[in-house]
Amino acid sequence: MQIIAALTLVAASAATLNSSHPGADAFVAEVAERHSWPAEEISALLADAERSQTIIDAISRPAEGKPWKDYRPIFLTDKRVRDGVAFWKENQELLAEVEAQYGVPAKVIVAIAGVETSYGNILGRFRVIDALATLAFHYPPRAKFFRSELEQFLLLGRDEQLPLSQLKGSYAGAMGMGQFISSSYRSYAVDHDGDGQRDLWGSRADALASIANYFRRHGWENGAPVAQQVRAGEGARALKKPKLKPAYPLSQIRDWGYEVEQPLADDNTAVSLVTLDGAQAQEHWVTYHNFYVISRYNHSALYSMAVFQLANEIEKAL
Repeated sequence: MQIIAALTLVAASAATLNSSHPGADAFVAEVAERHSWPAEEISALLADAERSQTIIDAISRPAEGKPWKDYRPIFLTDKRVRDGVAFWKENQELLAEVEAQYGVPAKVIVAIAGVETSYGNILGRFRVIDALATLAFHYPPRAKFFRSELEQFLLLGRDEQLPLSQLKGSYAGAMGMGQFISSSYRSYAVDHDGDGQRDLWGSRADALASIANYFRRHGWENGAPVAQQVRAGEGARALKKPKLKPAYPLSQIRDWGYEVEQPLADDNTAVSLVTLDGAQAQEHWVTYHNFYVISRYNHSALYSMAVFQLANEIEKAL
């Protein structure tokens, strides 16, 4: 009788899941086959995942859709700089240790924590399981991506023994101080404090070292430049589709009519050119490889510039 009751419960959970989330049955079957994982276990993990219209509304209006003059004030505030200084001082020994081990400046690590979660103070209010299920099964524009992330989340829970239904994060399912998506958590999170668990919520050591490891694994060049502002001369060429990845020698930027005072690298260095709508006028920036590395965290020139400028402001105020 107990076996029959258990099977009935699993069947009921699966039926509820599949009727609540179109396409969930196929997803469960695919994940089960790929990972030799009983389908009923996967269905049970997803059984209480809820669709959230709030999540769909939030992802439909990302901050990165704003112009720079409106985006910058979100992150470059006096309070965020002050809080960054306080956070750096409070974790000075840990940050120095992480910087020495991973070759990523403390100011960049702190700025990421500041932009992502206000230094760990805002970790997200959505259940990650709800966020990923909502976007995987109810948001067609990015369903493929979020189904992959949902799969990674389930594997993360299995491998790390995490209570999936209790974990909270952003509306897009990002987690912890550094707001790692599931695939990044599995690939780049580290157990810096040596307690046997990669904890991006409760361990500052793990969270900050994981941010540094992410940058190192994406090719951060210690001591190399990030970006510098340049002036557009009369008739300077505008790039219709600027690339985040450096694609032109610095000399090419000059040939296009931009004045690069005191360049941070030689003329053959690969760079890109980013133009932003500033509060007073357009801003033109030569961006280097490390700017591109920052953009691997969030594929946006606005995001990379906010991190770059916040890092410098915090360092100046330290």
